[in-house]
Amino acid sequence: MSSSRRNFFQDAAVFTAGLFGLSTPLNAATQTASTPTPDQNAPHHQALATKTKSAPPHEHAHVPVVTPDVPDLPFTVDGATKVFRLRAEPVKRKIAPFKTIDAWGYNGSCPGPTIQVNQGDRVRIIVENALPESTSMHWHGLEVPIEQDGVPFISQKPIAPGETYTYEFTVHQEGTFFYHAHSAMQEMIGLLGLFIAHPQSSYAPHADHDYAIVLQEWAILPSNTVPNTASMEFNWLTFNGFSAPSTTPLIARLGSRVRLRFVNLGMDHHPIHLHGNQFVITGTEGGRAPESTWYPTNTVLVGVAQAKVVEFQAKYPGDWMIHCHLPHHMMNSMMDLLGDRQIQTANTTDAKALSQMQTLANNLGVEHVHHSPIAENANSVPGFPQDAFMEMPMDNAEGVAKPETHGLPPNWSAGMMGMMTMVRVLPDQQFEEIQSLIRNHQTPKPEEHHHAS
Repeated sequence: MSSSRRNFFQDAAVFTAGLFGLSTPLNAATQTASTPTPDQNAPHHQALATKTKSAPPHEHAHVPVVTPDVPDLPFTVDGATKVFRLRAEPVKRKIAPFKTIDAWGYNGSCPGPTIQVNQGDRVRIIVENALPESTSMHWHGLEVPIEQDGVPFISQKPIAPGETYTYEFTVHQEGTFFYHAHSAMQEMIGLLGLFIAHPQSSYAPHADHDYAIVLQEWAILPSNTVPNTASMEFNWLTFNGFSAPSTTPLIARLGSRVRLRFVNLGMDHHPIHLHGNQFVITGTEGGRAPESTWYPTNTVLVGVAQAKVVEFQAKYPGDWMIHCHLPHHMMNSMMDLLGDRQIQTANTTDAKALSQMQTLANNLGVEHVHHSPIAENANSVPGFPQDAFMEMPMDNAEGVAKPETHGLPPNWSAGMMGMMTMVRVLPDQQFEEIQSLIRNHQTPKPEEHHHAS
């Protein structure tokens, strides 16, 4: 690369701020943001006060982004350059207690580990190809020299099996970005991950919690483990590589400000809904949005190849659902729960369905709790069953019980399926209890289950 070209990208932050107004004017605009004041006439579950107030840039350091169930990518330092290493390879992912898939990922994870840098950092990312075919890496949304763009045959030669390729550039932007193989099929089998660029001047209002969630979808035929990347129909939907109830809840202190980053690199758009709270959309894959564009809502459409960042004040204590609101995305596949035996969704009986669910419970080592009550004449009603046989509590199954689920009511997992998780807004004592469990890697004790009468 020529020295003039290198200097251009190293100085791009200053150039961009002056020409397009994406840095200094944005920070100035966000200084005036204010924390919502609780309504004195609000319902009894509303907190009476909040703890987070608006702050000008630099008053608060940014908090690291937490990607539940996905590790961060460590780095070393070579002079003034942060050096990361990514290895593209086949991985096994247990996306639900009863479902393990064969996907492709990075460094043993699918999605790949989250990269976190600061605006202005010089980064070097060494990509090793341990796949049986060639690959490449594209830095989605990042403005990089053409030699670093990752398009096979156009900006680089494909990375052959067993070879490595080094990408190096200066990150002059801030925001929520992602990396992925520049191959449609490889994207759909899992070769993607988050790339977070923290701003030089911290966002205002300050966020106390910053979480990121990658939205993925999989087409997996009964009794198969390999996703069909050519399919247009999807039967498994995941947050950060897990399908509920295996997704890890997000923990927030009552009165704090919470930032949620959603990234979608699949085939479907996903309307992500948060229960019980309003939020504002504060950013996209292009970076922070001017405060003048923020508006209250509780559902955000995360389109294909997009990132959406939302923020809200955690004023209401409780365990609040976050999920895609497409109905089929709120369920797991019911066609391969028992291997080659299928649970029918029509023309079945209560006794037959319960017998099959008990077999599944025995295989998982969990207690089978009777589904929600049904009418005596249920089997004579056209359309029955719909959800009656799908509820399967797995509170204490492997990969479901974890510190973040401590204190949830018995059978909490019965209705958790597909693209679902929750944000748990907790008072100080409960918040600290869970933080202690997390620090000590402790699994909560099993809760007592009560059968429905």
